[in-house]
Amino acid sequence: MGFERRRSFGPRTMHKIKCSDCGKDAEVPFEPKDGRPVYCRECFPKHRTY
Repeated sequence: MGFERRRSFGPRTMHKIKCSDCGKDAEVPFEPKDGRPVYCRECFPKHRTY
């Protein structure tokens, strides 16, 4: 038998941002912090560290 965990957080609150790389308007599911860059979906992979 498998154990399945499900969480219900309800609808996400999206926050409007301007991409720090390309300047495009976008939305993210977290509240951006002052002084930290925020990237759109297309630019994020270019700045991701593994």
